[in-house]
Amino acid sequence: MIFDTHLHLVDRGRLSYPWLASAPALDRDWSYADYAATARRLGITDVLHMEVDVDPADIDAETAFVAGLMDEPDSLIRGAISAARPEAAGFAEWLERVDRRVVKGVRRVLHVMPDDLSEGSLFRDNIARLGRAGLPFDLCVLARQLPLAAALADACPETVFVLDHCGVPDIAGGAFDPWAAQITDLARRPHVNVKLSGLPTYTGGGWTVGTLQPWVDHIIAAFGPGRMVWGSDSPVCTLHSSLPEWVGATHALLSGMSTEERAAILSGNARRIWGLG
Repeated sequence: MIFDTHLHLVDRGRLSYPWLASAPALDRDWSYADYAATARRLGITDVLHMEVDVDPADIDAETAFVAGLMDEPDSLIRGAISAARPEAAGFAEWLERVDRRVVKGVRRVLHVMPDDLSEGSLFRDNIARLGRAGLPFDLCVLARQLPLAAALADACPETVFVLDHCGVPDIAGGAFDPWAAQITDLARRPHVNVKLSGLPTYTGGGWTVGTLQPWVDHIIAAFGPGRMVWGSDSPVCTLHSSLPEWVGATHALLSGMSTEERAAILSGNARRIWGLG
């Protein structure tokens, strides 16, 4: 069974997504019902909704949106990784009032922001605050920003981190060596985990399992099966793949691992990291 830790849902009638105007291939509604119909056929039994970079004024509304989905009969949704603004003075107050039944973690997309955002003292104080609150922080950075991710992890040793999309490697450009060196360095920090997600998006299309295998093998070697989780990155995965293709590729990419190791990556680690039993 699979725990999907990275599902994006889009409801443009309810929430505002400014970035979608520049992503025409994704600029439509992506519903839970459509996702769930396919996910159940693929063995996906549990899901965390990943924030979709809504307008900041809609962050709480996105949490309420996910809460409603969690309350549907036989829902797959177990909670949300919420958007937040750790660089803002109101973050501590937001964290005090947020609905912890729904919010299981936090993400602030960093690859679209100035590099120095994560270096600010208030930002780092608030990421440390997440650790004290028992909420993991998803790191969404470009490969060239992996040193920034390492620095943030060093500044917040009590916070659990999850590196999204294997650090966004430039698979299409074949930039393996610099990415691999930075991944090895980041993985030395035991409170940093990695998410096996998003890889087909960075191939430029025309990928096979063989295309992805060296990159995945390096992630496994660096982090080990005890610090890996899986995410669909749906619907972004549809840019160069599909949900069934990515699930099938994942099984092939992990086929050399033991049953216990695959179970940890595909489900068990997610339950532990986000405290879902």
